[in-house]
Amino acid sequence: MELVVNSALHLLPSRSRPSLLSSSFTESPSSKHLLPASSPKLASSRHSFPRVSSSPSQNSRLFVVSASALEVQHAERDRFPADVRVTETKEPRSSVRLSVEVPPALCQECYRKVLDEFARRSKVPGFRPGKKIPESILVNYIGRQNIQQAAIEAILKKTLPQTMSSVEGRALKDSVRIGTKFSEMYDTFSLQDVLRYDVLVDVAPEIKWLSENKYKHMKIIVEIDDIINAQNAAEIELRRRHKTLGSLRIVTDGGLQIGDLVVLDIFATTLKGDESKGETIPSAVRKGFHLDTEESDNLLPGFLGSIIGIRQGETRSFPLQFPESWGQENLRGVNAQFTVECKELFHRNLPELDDSLSEKLLPGCTTLSQVREKIFQRCREMEQTAIDQATDNAILDQLTKIVEVDIPQSLFEEQGRQLYGAKLLQLQAGKKLNELQLASLSSEKAVNEYLENERESITNIIKQMLAVGEIFKAENLQYSTEELVKEVENSVAEFKRHNQEYDEERVREQVQDVLEGAKVLEWLRENADIQYVNRLES
Repeated sequence: MELVVNSALHLLPSRSRPSLLSSSFTESPSSKHLLPASSPKLASSRHSFPRVSSSPSQNSRLFVVSASALEVQHAERDRFPADVRVTETKEPRSSVRLSVEVPPALCQECYRKVLDEFARRSKVPGFRPGKKIPESILVNYIGRQNIQQAAIEAILKKTLPQTMSSVEGRALKDSVRIGTKFSEMYDTFSLQDVLRYDVLVDVAPEIKWLSENKYKHMKIIVEIDDIINAQNAAEIELRRRHKTLGSLRIVTDGGLQIGDLVVLDIFATTLKGDESKGETIPSAVRKGFHLDTEESDNLLPGFLGSIIGIRQGETRSFPLQFPESWGQENLRGVNAQFTVECKELFHRNLPELDDSLSEKLLPGCTTLSQVREKIFQRCREMEQTAIDQATDNAILDQLTKIVEVDIPQSLFEEQGRQLYGAKLLQLQAGKKLNELQLASLSSEKAVNEYLENERESITNIIKQMLAVGEIFKAENLQYSTEELVKEVENSVAEFKRHNQEYDEERVREQVQDVLEGAKVLEWLRENADIQYVNRLES
């Protein structure tokens, strides 16, 4: 047994200290790794013991321990005294409080072992090594406070594994916290009294299905944009390529027509009930706004019609109402007064669309028919990809609506941090962040703001993740070893390509989650009632 005597006294074997491969002991969530989201992992049958400071006043924090560092053999666990009482109480957010009562006999046993270890390790003046040292002399030499603190640590080390055995198989990895302040244990410690402390641990949340058939026979409505339609997309792409071969002529003697390009200054205010102007709408204000009148799908309904015929230098003012389906929530249903000035107006002159333009429209083609066919084939591939993605999104959205989960805080924070980390990695890989920006975005403040702002999104992702995991097991779905090995190799290669550190075991777990998700979505696509509708019609 190794005794560490410094600012914090420990009676801990070296094997019982938190492993560097685990999250180890921490007092702040900022030390958690920022990795892509993965499903919640249960703690193993191994438990760690928290390091405790020697000063009781310094221990008013909530300590967090790893659930994977201390190896506890079943034979050793069976030797724990049966009269250690553990009372389990359910807490909100899938958390459990374990109230532990340690009898005086066990406190005295641990206290005696602490004294024996100090006596064996200490060089007390006047006593030869191995010579029995009277307790009073040893206490005066070591200090009663240090001995009492070490005794409490020994008691925790002795009883924590037994305490955790009651939630074995349910506890989430790295979610165990000793809820009682060390100072409170220190102040109430007595060899004649019961020692009490609380342990808080998050457990695997239970999924409640709101549908009688659970996930079976789901009815899914997938909304498809017109642009996803291969034929429409091919025509749009051909028209785009054709326009790049044209020229622009400044219009000075006429008004705006469909097909023209116009540069506008736009100003907008809210319109009160008495038709008087209200506040400026910042998101609707534009200077030098370039508008292609053939690409007006994202415009406010009625805007284009209100400016048809406008001439260069002319200013028009007109009222419009934002529809209830408008993307910006605070503008839905708002009446607004727009003032638009036409700064420049261009008419597009296009060459005749025939075989002579084939090579310019799509290199390698000699006829317009070839151009149309190749563009259409490309759009067909894109169409199927877009439809598959829209279908998967619709299925996942439906899953969030038919499950209810009391999500543990530790799971929420872990997944949120992993999602945020993946976002930063993506930005860094795209070289969109310098070192200063990366440091700022990696701060605890920035992470917490992300967790709060994206609370609903993170919650939905966790609900989807838990539902997918349950379906995978319930339907006995499987993926091949070859699939797993290939995807792990691809993921590792991606990390290396961007010079990113990685934990191969963690990567493997995440790949397993991805493969499980793919198998579940494939099963749901085959077994759900899926209806495709045009977004505009719906």
